[in-house]
Amino acid sequence: MVTVVRPQAETLRRAVAAALLAPSVHNTQPWRWRVCTDRVELYADRDRRLPATDPDGRDLLVSCGIALGHLHVALAAAGVASTTLRFPDGDRDRLATVRVTAGPPDLDARADAVLAPAIGRRRSDRRPYPDGVLAAPVRAALGVRAARRGATLLVVDDPAARAHLVELEAEAAGDARGRPGHAAELLVWTHRYAGSGDGVHAESVPSGTRWPQEPELGLRFPPGRLPAPSGAPDRAAILVLTTPADDDPARLAAGEAASGVLLSATRSGLATCPLSRVLESPRTRSAVASRVLRTTAHPQLLIRVGRPPDDRELPATPRRRLSDVLAHGG
Repeated sequence: MVTVVRPQAETLRRAVAAALLAPSVHNTQPWRWRVCTDRVELYADRDRRLPATDPDGRDLLVSCGIALGHLHVALAAAGVASTTLRFPDGDRDRLATVRVTAGPPDLDARADAVLAPAIGRRRSDRRPYPDGVLAAPVRAALGVRAARRGATLLVVDDPAARAHLVELEAEAAGDARGRPGHAAELLVWTHRYAGSGDGVHAESVPSGTRWPQEPELGLRFPPGRLPAPSGAPDRAAILVLTTPADDDPARLAAGEAASGVLLSATRSGLATCPLSRVLESPRTRSAVASRVLRTTAHPQLLIRVGRPPDDRELPATPRRRLSDVLAHGG
C-alpha cells in the first residue's frame, strides 16, 4: 500500500493567507475559506457583495477567481500538488474545492510557482503610467497565462477603439451615479473604520485633481494621499479578459486568468490596476464587446498595464486576518 503524504495544515493555511492578498472590487474581499486536512474550499461571501456597484455579482465572482488563482500559485510554490473542482455540488456559493494529490506539482503548476514572489509585491497602482508599450515576449506571456484558464486576453491598442472605450467609461460612470445606493456604497468602502482590514484607503488613491483629463478611464474613487504626477497623461496599455460564455464558471475562470496576468506583469516589473466599472452596466458592457473589441465573446475584466511613474514602493492595501475569513468544520 502506498502512503500519501499530506502537507501540514499550516502549509495549506499559509497558501490561503497568500490568496487573501488578491485584489477585489473595492477591496471587499468577498470570500470565505475552509481548510481541511486534504483540501481547501472556497466560498463566496454574499454579505460582501456590492448591490449597487455589482448588481449581477460579476465583480464578486471575478474577485474570488483571482484569489483562487493566487491559491494555485502559493500551493505550487510550496510543492503541493492539487486538483481543483469548481462548483462541485451545484451550490452557487461553494465555488471550488482544491484537493491535495500525491506526487510533485505538474508542469503547469511549476510554471505557476515562479509567480509566487509577485503575490506580495503586486499593488493596484491607480496613478497614470508614462509608458504602456508591452514588449512582444511579455505580451505573449500574458496571453498564455490567460489562455491556460480558458480566457482570451485582448489589447485595446487601436486609437479609435480606445476612444470608444473612454466614451463608454464616462457613460458607465453616469450610469453608476444614477443607481440608488451607489454613492452611499462608495462612501462606505472608501471611509472604512480603523482596523477594518478592507476597503480602499486614501493612501492607495492618487492625490489632487482627476486624471487624465475628462473623460476619465478607470479612476472611480475620491482623491487620496498617494503622490502622483499632476496632470500627467496616462499611456497605460488596456488589456481585456474575455470568455466564450457569461455564466458563473466563466466569471470565476476570468478571475483565475486575471491572477496569472497580474502576477506575471508584476514579475516583469510592470504596474497594474484592474478596472471593472465599464462592465458593471449591461449597456456599456455590450458596447465594449461590439464597438471596442469587435467580438462576440464576453468581456469580464479590464486591466491597465504599464511602466510605473517612479520606483517607489506603494503601500500595501489592508487585508482581513486569516481567522476572519475561515469557516470551520470539515
